[in-house]
Amino acid sequence: MPGWLNDAVFYEIYPQSFKDSNGDGIGDFAGIEEKLDYLEELGVNAIWMNPCYESSFYDAGYDVKDHCKTAPRYGSNDELRRLFGAVHARGIHILLDLVPGHTAIDHPWFIESCKDEINEYTDRYIWRSGGPWGPQYKGTAGFLCGISERPGAVAVNCFSTQPALNYGFGRVTEDWQFSADSPEAEATRLAMQDIMSFWLDLGCDGFRVDMAGSLVKEDEGRRCTARLWQKVRAFLDDKYPEAAIISEWGDPLEALEAGFHMDFLLHGGPTHYMDLFRTDPYFSAGGSGDLSEFVDYYSKAYAETHDKGLICIPSGNHDMARMRETLAPDEMKLAFAFLLMMPGCPFIYYGDEIGLPYMHGLKSKEGGYERTGSRTPMQWDRSVNAGFSTAPASELYLPVNTDECTPDVQTQMSEPDSLWAHVRDMIGFRREHSALASGAGFRFLSDGRGCPLVFERYDDAEHLIIAFNPSAEVCEYLISAEAAAELILSYNGTAKTADRTISLPPGSYAVLSLSL
Repeated sequence: MPGWLNDAVFYEIYPQSFKDSNGDGIGDFAGIEEKLDYLEELGVNAIWMNPCYESSFYDAGYDVKDHCKTAPRYGSNDELRRLFGAVHARGIHILLDLVPGHTAIDHPWFIESCKDEINEYTDRYIWRSGGPWGPQYKGTAGFLCGISERPGAVAVNCFSTQPALNYGFGRVTEDWQFSADSPEAEATRLAMQDIMSFWLDLGCDGFRVDMAGSLVKEDEGRRCTARLWQKVRAFLDDKYPEAAIISEWGDPLEALEAGFHMDFLLHGGPTHYMDLFRTDPYFSAGGSGDLSEFVDYYSKAYAETHDKGLICIPSGNHDMARMRETLAPDEMKLAFAFLLMMPGCPFIYYGDEIGLPYMHGLKSKEGGYERTGSRTPMQWDRSVNAGFSTAPASELYLPVNTDECTPDVQTQMSEPDSLWAHVRDMIGFRREHSALASGAGFRFLSDGRGCPLVFERYDDAEHLIIAFNPSAEVCEYLISAEAAAELILSYNGTAKTADRTISLPPGSYAVLSLSL
C-alpha cells in the first residue's frame, strides 16, 4: 500500500463549484490552485477531484467524451499538469475520478461501435442482438436502441446517455454475450489501464473509481469483477507502486479483497453509514442513540480487512444530502471528531468543514436531480457571489446561497470556536498522535446501544480511549483497562475521571491516554 495513505486526510473537490478564476461562472483548475493555501491551512494533505474530462455533461462529467482530454471549462491538460505540480509542491497528493463502466454517447469509441461494420470498437460496449425487445440483466440499467445503424440494443449504466462498456458477463446465457475472461472483455480492461497510465504519467497520484463493483454483468457475488480489479492492482503495483485506488463499492469486505487500497462507506450498501450522520443520526442530540448495526458491521469488516486495506468514512459527497441537513454545527463538531479519529483515511466534502447547507428548491443541473442541492458553489466570503465567481449571478453554474445565515470561510476562519476551527484543530490532533494514523489499531469498546460510544486506537507508541456523548444527558463509562488513564482532550465541558469511570457532559467527547 502507498505509504502516504497512512496520514492522508482527503478533501473532495467538485471542480465546477469550488472556485472560478476567470469569471465564466464555473470553477476551474486555476481556481483550485488559487485555494491550495486554504487547504494547507485547514490541514488536509490529499485531494479527490470529481471528473474533469471532456464530457457531454448530461451527468456532470460522469459521461466521459474523451478520457485523455480535460473539459475546456476547467482548463487544458497543461493547466491540469500545472495544478498537479502546485499540489505536490505543498506535499499534497491528488486523485482523479476514473469512470470505467461507461462513456458518453458521443465518445469516439461509441460512435465507431454504432457502425454496422466490424471494427476495433464493435465489441467495446454491450450490444444485445435483435431490436428493443428482450430481458434485462443484472448489472445493467436497461438497453438503448434506435440510435445506431447496426441492429441491436446497447446496455446502459445509470442514464440512457451512458452506454455500458464491455467487461463481459459472469454467467453467459446468450450468444451475443462475452465471458469476463474473453479477449473482448480483456481489451476493455487494458484500454482503461492505458487511460490510468496517461494521467499517472501526467502527475496524478491515483484514482477514485466510479461504480467500481458494477463492471462485469450477471456477476454473482461480484467475483469476476473482483478478479478484474486484482489484475488492475497487479498492473499498478508493478508500474506505479505509489498510486492509490479507492473504490465506490460500499462494502469493504468485497472491495478490499478485490485489490483496492481503500473503500468508502456509502449511503447504499450494507454498512449502515447513514446511521452516523443522516438517517436518525447517532450524532444528533435528539436521535435514538442506537448505532449498534453500524458497530456490528464495522467491527466485522475491520477484523477481516485491516491487513488488506483501509475503510474510509466521508463527511458526505456529491451524491447525498449534506451533513448540515441533519446535524447542527455543534453536533457536526462531534461528527467530525469521530470521523478524524477513526481508522482509514477521512474524507471531507468541500464546504462541510464550514457547515455549508443543502440548498432546497433548485432545478436539476446536469443530471443532479435531488443531488443538485449538495453541489452549490463554495462560499468563501461575504463579497459578490460569496467570493466564488465574478460572473453575473445569472451565469453561475449553480446559485450561491444568499441567506444571511449561510456560513462562509472567511468568517469562520476568524472565529476561534467555529466549526472550521474545530475541524482544523482535530486534523492537527490526529497528526500529533501516531495511534490515530490510518492503519493504527482499533477496537470498539461499547456496542453502540445508547451513549457513550467508546473505542480504542493504539500502536506501539501509545494507547488511546475515545468516548463520545452526543446525547442531552450526562453519561458514564467504566474503563476496564488496568493501566492508568490520563485525560488529554475534553470537548464541550470537562470530562471527569474517578474510580476508573469517565463521566461525559452532554454533547461532548473525550480522549484518554493509557500508560503503556
